[in-house]
Amino acid sequence: MIFQLGLTGSIGMGKSTTARLFAEEGCAVWDADAAVHRLYAKGGAAVAPMSNAFPDAIENGAVSRPRLKDILAKDPTALARIEAIVHPLLGEDRATFLQTAEADIAVLDIPLLYETGGESAVDAVVCVSAPPDVQRARVLERGTMTEAQFEAILAKQLPDAEKRRRSDYVIVTDSLEHAREQVQDVLRQIRSRLKNA
Repeated sequence: MIFQLGLTGSIGMGKSTTARLFAEEGCAVWDADAAVHRLYAKGGAAVAPMSNAFPDAIENGAVSRPRLKDILAKDPTALARIEAIVHPLLGEDRATFLQTAEADIAVLDIPLLYETGGESAVDAVVCVSAPPDVQRARVLERGTMTEAQFEAILAKQLPDAEKRRRSDYVIVTDSLEHAREQVQDVLRQIRSRLKNA
């Protein structure tokens, strides 16, 4: 039985880098955002149901994220309908991944793990964290969003302090080396638990 470790953290905390560090240590990694991209791509499992519910969201045979943003801006109630389509498909994608993963530990990279109640489906949770000023600088340096958009995303996410409090492990991403040491430490603890189980 593969150990399921939920990986979460707010925007700009270094989650993608931390997921890569887990992969380098021999963990299988499933990325919820990448799974959504697969589901939305041409031929993806979400395209047909989304085209029935939101025909305006389809462009060149795929679900267009910019068009979805426009739909949500006009109709905030659309989010619940989108989630009703996408979440079960994501669950299927994750289940398939877990059946085929060849590792002792599967890291499930789910940004909104707590917000969607996903912590009940994993064996432990690791939260990736960084000081607020570092987080803000990282996000704004990407040049992909404004300060107002960043604040809007933060407002929808559980506060970092609450995520840290609820998690089994916390990895502070103040430097790559420190993050790597913490990842190795978390894996040592989990593998020791598995050995003694």
